[in-house]
Formats: sequence, structure tokens, C-alpha cells
Amino acid sequence: MTELLQLTVLIPLYNEDESLPELHDWIVQVVTEHHFTYEILFVDDGSTDDSWTVIEHLAGRNPNVRGIRFNRNYGKTAALQTGFQALRGQVVITMDADLQDSPDEIPDLYRMITAEKYDLVSGWKQKRYDPVTKTLPTKLFNAVSRWISGVQLHDFNCGLKAYQQKVVKTIAPSLYGDMHRNLPIVANWDGFTRIGEKVVQHRARKYGTTKFGLERFVNGFLDVLVIAFVHRFSKRPMHFFGTFGTLSFFVGSVLAIWLIIEKLINIAQGVKFRNVTDNPLFFFGLVAIILGVQLFLAGFLGEMLVRQSLNRSTEQLVAEKVGFLEQKVSA
Repeated sequence: MTELLQLTVLIPLYNEDESLPELHDWIVQVVTEHHFTYEILFVDDGSTDDSWTVIEHLAGRNPNVRGIRFNRNYGKTAALQTGFQALRGQVVITMDADLQDSPDEIPDLYRMITAEKYDLVSGWKQKRYDPVTKTLPTKLFNAVSRWISGVQLHDFNCGLKAYQQKVVKTIAPSLYGDMHRNLPIVANWDGFTRIGEKVVQHRARKYGTTKFGLERFVNGFLDVLVIAFVHRFSKRPMHFFGTFGTLSFFVGSVLAIWLIIEKLINIAQGVKFRNVTDNPLFFFGLVAIILGVQLFLAGFLGEMLVRQSLNRSTEQLVAEKVGFLEQKVSA
């Protein structure tokens, strides 16, 4: 039987061998002072330095340390997803391995989950020790994320977060790409709406260099858009494609009708007129009509796929229920 623990500290990492011993000792000091039953779960995302050797050494010293190792670098989202599926703690604290997140925040984050009954608490690095080339894109990303998602957090990208176990177990199967930046959005749209925020300490990096470049913000924006689209329209694609398709078809049709009427008026008045195909509006209208038809068909095909998927799910559910009833009757 799996032992139930109060706390899991989940740490995804890539080439952080210098910081791991200090981070481990700091976490152990904090959780011991507060008498938590705990585990520290390191997920090594294909490090090429001695990170895994350090984790093995820490696990030898401390039976509460566990490690998962990837054979190559898959990214932070994959590391978190794997850790979410393997952890055993009732409260989950995620933090980065570079010592920029302070383990001293753990007790307050734990209290907000257990006593204040939040589903998720996100850290807010109100004062950051990062260059402007990093802080400015971060503020822009956070503003766009708030606007698109409706989740009012100041710092979506902070790695220091706390979750109820049921939250991470629910969202883990749907994570991919670089969605680790948008976990509060995913959780909120999966029904976990009690999302809190806590101002946390941000410390200057002590060892090594950052593993992320500016491209992460571009990827982050795109992932927010994907999440928003999938959440709002995955079950009703015609509402998206059909709306824009109808609008495009209507605009194209209006242009075509207007050109035809103009030609008829010119004929009736005996006015010399140029060919319709010489008018640029003709091509704009034609493109709009074709685009509208294509969008509408895309929505129609999407609806067919959704209905087919729902029918399969319903058939499977009915089969499971029938099997359960037959088993119950025979028993």
C-alpha cells in the first residue's frame, strides 16, 4: 500500500548539480522544523552534468528522496507531468532547482492549501533579480495571459506553486509542449477555480546560468492561445469556424452583388464600364467567398469528428455499465 504523505516537493531540473545539495539540505531543514511527512522528488530532465549522481547520493543519505531520470532533455512540462503522476504527497509544492525559489515559503504555501482550502496557490515574484530583457517580456506575457484566460494572477511563470494532489492528478494527462507556464489556466478550466497567489522571495541565481531563452515567451503566448481555443471550441468547432466562415462568405457575397448591381446600372444608363474582373474588389470578394466556404466546411468536419468521438465514448460507457450490471447480477 502506498504511504500517504503530507507533502511532496517536486523539483524538475536540468544541469543543476552545484545547487542540488544546498537545496536539499534547506528543504529538509524547513520540513523537519514543521514536522511534515514528506518526499523530495527530483526529475532529472536529461542532464549532461553530474546532477543524477548527486541525486543518487542524496537518496542514499535521505530515504525521503526519490529521483526520476530522463534519457534525454524533454522539457520542463514533461518533467512536471511525470512527477505529477508519480508523487505521493497530499499537498504538492513545485520549485525550480536553481535556488532562486526559497524553501522557506513551503509552510505558508502548505497552510494556504490545507487551511484556506485553495486548489492551487501560485507564487508571485514581486521583486525580481533578472535583467530587463527578461522582466519586460514576462510582464507582457502575464498581461496577455490574464486577458485571454480570465485568471487574475500577476506571475503565471513562477515555478514556485502549491497544489492539492487531486489537481495535479487531474491536469497531468492533458499537459504537453511548454504548458508548464499555464498550469493555473489549465487547472481553472478543469474546474479548480479556487486559485490563490502569494508574494514570494526571488533570489539571485547562485550557480550556473539560465536554461531558457527569449523564445520561451513566444512559445508561452502560443500555448495560451492553444489552451484558450481547445477549451472554448474543442466540443463545438462550428461556433468558431462557422462564425468566421459565415462572416467571410457574407462579405464576399455583398461585394459580388454590389459589383453586379453596378454593372447593371451602367448598362441601363448606357455608360461605358470596365470589365468586372478589372476591379480589385472582384478578387477580394471571390477570395472571401472561397475562404468562407472552406471555414464553414472545416467547422462541419470538426462537428462530425466531435460527434463521432462522443458516440464512441457513450458506447464505451454503456458497455462498461452493462458489464458492471451483469457482474453484479451474477454475483
